[in-house]
Amino acid sequence: MTKEQQIENELISRLSDLKYTYRPDIRDKNTLEQNFREKFEKLNRVNLTDSEFKKLREEIVNPDVFKASNYLRNTNTFSREDGTPLHYTLVNIKDWCKNDFEVINQLRINTDNSNHRYDVILLINGVPVVQIELKTLQISPNRAMQQIVEYKTDPGNGYTNSLMCFMQLFIVSNKTRTFYFANNNNQHFAFNADEQFLPVYELASEDNKKISHLDDFTDKFLSKCTLGQMISRYMVLVASEQKMLVMRPYQIYAVKAIVDCIDQNRGNGYIWHTTGSGKTLTSFKASTLLKENPNIEKCLFVVDRKDLDRQTREEFNKFQEGSVEENTNTETLVRRMLSTDYADKVIVTTIQKLGLALNQNSKRNVKQREDNKETYYDRLAPLRDKRVVFIFDECHRSQFGDNHDAIKEFFPKAQLFGFTGTPIFEDNATYKTIEGNEASYKTTTDVFQQELHSYTITHAIEDKNVLRFHIDYFKPDGVVNIGSDIHKLAVANAVINKHDKATNDRRFNSILATASINDAIQYYTIFKELQAQLITENEDYKPLNIACVFSPPAEGNKDIKQLQEDLEQEKKDNEVEPNKKKEALTEIISDYNQQYGTNHTITEFDLYYQDVQQRIKDQKYSNKDYPHQNKIDVMIVVDMLLTGFDSKYLNTLYVDKNLKYHGLIQAFSRTNRVINDTKPYGNILDFRHQEESVDKAMVLFSGEKVDNPKEIWLVDAAPKVIEKYEKAVQNLNEFMQSKGLDCTPSEVSNLRGDEARAEFINTFKEVQRLKTQLDQYTDLEEQQTEAIEALLPIDDLRSFKSVYLDTAKRLKSQQDKGGDNIPPEVEQLDFEFVLFSSAVIDYDYIIGLIAKYTQDKPSKQKMTRHQLINLLSSSANLIEERDDIIEYINTLEVGNGLTEKDIRQGYQKFKDEKAEKELRTIAEKHGITTDSLKAFIAEIMNRMLFDGEKLTDLLAPLELGWKERRIKELALMEDLVPLLNKLAQGREIAGLNAYE
Repeated sequence: MTKEQQIENELISRLSDLKYTYRPDIRDKNTLEQNFREKFEKLNRVNLTDSEFKKLREEIVNPDVFKASNYLRNTNTFSREDGTPLHYTLVNIKDWCKNDFEVINQLRINTDNSNHRYDVILLINGVPVVQIELKTLQISPNRAMQQIVEYKTDPGNGYTNSLMCFMQLFIVSNKTRTFYFANNNNQHFAFNADEQFLPVYELASEDNKKISHLDDFTDKFLSKCTLGQMISRYMVLVASEQKMLVMRPYQIYAVKAIVDCIDQNRGNGYIWHTTGSGKTLTSFKASTLLKENPNIEKCLFVVDRKDLDRQTREEFNKFQEGSVEENTNTETLVRRMLSTDYADKVIVTTIQKLGLALNQNSKRNVKQREDNKETYYDRLAPLRDKRVVFIFDECHRSQFGDNHDAIKEFFPKAQLFGFTGTPIFEDNATYKTIEGNEASYKTTTDVFQQELHSYTITHAIEDKNVLRFHIDYFKPDGVVNIGSDIHKLAVANAVINKHDKATNDRRFNSILATASINDAIQYYTIFKELQAQLITENEDYKPLNIACVFSPPAEGNKDIKQLQEDLEQEKKDNEVEPNKKKEALTEIISDYNQQYGTNHTITEFDLYYQDVQQRIKDQKYSNKDYPHQNKIDVMIVVDMLLTGFDSKYLNTLYVDKNLKYHGLIQAFSRTNRVINDTKPYGNILDFRHQEESVDKAMVLFSGEKVDNPKEIWLVDAAPKVIEKYEKAVQNLNEFMQSKGLDCTPSEVSNLRGDEARAEFINTFKEVQRLKTQLDQYTDLEEQQTEAIEALLPIDDLRSFKSVYLDTAKRLKSQQDKGGDNIPPEVEQLDFEFVLFSSAVIDYDYIIGLIAKYTQDKPSKQKMTRHQLINLLSSSANLIEERDDIIEYINTLEVGNGLTEKDIRQGYQKFKDEKAEKELRTIAEKHGITTDSLKAFIAEIMNRMLFDGEKLTDLLAPLELGWKERRIKELALMEDLVPLLNKLAQGREIAGLNAYE
C-alpha cells in the first residue's frame, strides 16, 4: 500500500466516524448518477421516468460553475412529460444538516479525452460538492492545487459535462498541512503568474491558531453540519463577477459573533479585523444573515464619507446585485428606513445623513418644524421601539460624537457593532467627553462595550494575507529644516531617484502624503519643474506621471462638505485663501486632462476623484494591458486615499507629514496588499524621522503580547538579506560543483537527468527571490550595491535567468503532460515565472532596443548583440516569442539604420514567412490543403483574440472544413497547438490582427 493510499484510507475511516456513509460501489459516472437519482427522488418525493431523468440531468449539468452553484442553493422548476411543473431542490436547502452525506473514492470519469481519477469526493444528497486531493509529504500542497486546476482545463474532464459541475470546494493535504479553496470558472493556477489568483486558506481556531493536520481539519471542518453551513452560509456568490468566494475562518467567526450577540440580545460589540482583511465581505455576510432574521426591523451599514458610501454600496452590490440602493439624500434615507419592502431591510448610508435625520436640532429638522412640516425626526418615530442593527464600517471619530449619541437616544433597542482595523485605545484616543469638571478620552470599548473577535495585522502578516513593511528613514545631506523649501526639494529629488527601485521599475505605483494643501500644491510645482529640467538635460529620461488630489473649498457644496467630514486637514486648509486653492486645483485637473485625455472640471470634483482612484487600481503590470501613459506613478495627497482605499498595484508610500498611531497604520497599510512575489513588501520612505512613532504604533496594534513586533511587521534589514543572498549564491556554486561543473550559465545545459535540473530550478529560484527583494530596497549604501553586484554580475545573472527559463519551460512541459513516468522531483516542482518577468522588458521596449542596435555604429553601441539577446532571454515576459525575436535579431546588420516601424514590419514579415513554412509542413503531413488549414486557424485565432475564448475550450467542439475531421485528432492537435499559441501570443503582444 502506498503512503497516499494509507492517508486516503485513514481519511475515509475518520469520515465514517463522523457518520458519513462510505460508498465503495460508486466509482464511475453511471453509478454516481444512479445514486444522485435515488437521492433526488426521495428528497422531492417523486418518481421520474428515464427520459425525465435524462432531461433533468441535461438541464442541471452546466459547464458554468456559477450557474450550477445557483441551482444547488435554490428551488428550481422542471417540466415533466405530462406538462406539469415539478418544483424541486437538489439538496435540503432549509436544513443542510438533514441531507445524506456520503464519501466516495477513486472516482473515474471516463470520457474520450480524459481518464482522470479523483482521490476522495464528498457527496451531499448525491451531489459531489467537495473534492479532496491527497499527497505525500514530499509533494507540496501547491503542486496538488495545480494538479486540480490542470484536471479542470483538460477537455472532457467531467467538471463541465457531469455532476462534477456542482463541485464547491477543493481541499488539498499532505497530511500535515491542509488547504481549501473555492471552485470557479476559468480557474488558473497562478500563484506565481501575474497575480495570486487562487485565494487559498488554512483553517484556524477562533484565536487564529492554525488547524493544519488533516485529522484535526476533518473533525473541525468536515463534520456534516459544519460543511453544510460552510456551503450554504459562508460562501458568497459574486453576481457581478460570476464567481464564488469562500470566507476565511476569521471572517466566519466575526459573523457568528455578531449573529449570536443579536440572537442573545447581548448589547453592542466591535470586530477588530486589520486593514486589508476583507471587512466589507464580512459585514456584507453579517447583514445578509440579519436580513433573514424576522426579529430585526432594519440593518443599517454606516460609513463615514460619501466616497466610502459609494465604495461600500458598489462592493455590496458586487456580492449580490441590487442588494442596496443609493441614498441620494437624507429624504431618500428616511423613506427607505420607513419602507416595509424586503429590499430596503439592509441600507448603506453615511453617518452624516443619519445624523441629519436623528438630530432634533439639525438645520433641516429645525427648518421643517418652522414650516409646520413633519420633521425627519418625527417621521422616524414608528421605528423608535423596533430592533434596529447598526454596523459601523470604521470606528472613527464621527462615531464618537453627537451623531452616535443621537442614534443611541433615538433607538433604545438598537444594537451597535463596529468594524475597525485600528481600534481607539487610551494611548491613541483624541475624542474627549466632559462630565462635570472631569474630562476623559473615549475608546472603542467605551462606545461598543466589548470586543467580539480580533484578527490583527500580526495575524494577517503571519498568514501572508498582507505584506510586511520595509521602512527607509531618509536623511538628507547636511542640516535641513523639515517643511522648508530645501527640504521639499530634497524630498522630490529623492522620490525621482528612488522611485524606479522602490516600485520595481514602475511595476507598481505610489502615494506621496503631504502635511497640507499648500504643501501638496508646492510639491506638484516642484516635480513639474524638476522633470522639465531633467527631460532637457537627458533625452533618455522617462518622466514620472505625477498627479495630485485634494478636496476643493466646499462653498456650500453638500457633496464636498460630506467628503471633508473625515478630512480634517483639508477642511481646515480650505478656510484660508480658498481661491488660491481653487486656482491651483483647477490647473492640476487641467494638466491631468491633458496627460490622460480626460475632461474633468473642479465643479464635478467627485468624477475626477473617482477617476484618480480607478487609474491607480487599474495600474496593471504590462504596458500592453494598460499602457504606461495611462498610469499614475506618484499621487500627491493630503488626507485622501490614506484610509479606506485599496489597490494591490500600490506598493510605496512617501511620507512627508506627521503620522501617529491609527493614522500611521492606516496610511502604511495602503501599501501592503498581496499580489505575488514581485511585490515582497510594502515600501515606506519616511522623510520626517518618525521611527519612534512607528515603534509605538506597532506595539499598540500588535493585538497580542508580542515581545518584538518589529520582527513580525518589518522585513529584514539590508545586511541580513545580503547575507542570505550571498548564501543562496554560494549554494548555487556548491550545487554546480557537486555535479562536476563550473558555476556558469553555459554549464547548466550539461546537467544530467531531471533530478539535477529540478535541483537547479529550486536553487536558482531562491537566488532570484532574494535579488528581487534587494532590488526594491531604497536604503542600500553604495558599497552594499557593489557587493551584491560582485556576488553575481548583471550579465551572469541575466544568463542564469535565461537558462532557468529554458530549463523550467522544458520541465513544466513534462509536468503538464502528466502520466505515471514523471520523476517525483519534476512532479513536485513549483515554477515561479513571475520572478523572472519584467515591468520594463515588453514588446515595445525590445523593438526600440533593436532599432537602436541597427542605428548605432559598432564603436558607439550602448548594447551589443550578445547583451541585447541576453537581456531578452532573461525575462519571462516574451518567453513564447523569445526564440523568434532572437532569430530575427541575428538576421540584422549593425548600422542599417532601421526605424522602429521598419523593425515591427520586418519582424512580422519574418514570423509570417516562418509560420507559412510550418503550416505547409503540417498540412502535408496530415494530407490537408494549406488553404483549409489557414481558414481554420483564422477562425480559432479570431475567437481567441476578439472573443476572449481559450484554446482548450475551442478545440473539442470545432470541426475542420475537410473530410469532417475534428481537431481532437491527437496527432494534428499536437502539431497545431504550439503554433496556435505562438501566433496568438505574438499577435496580442504586437497589437496586430489575427492570422489572415
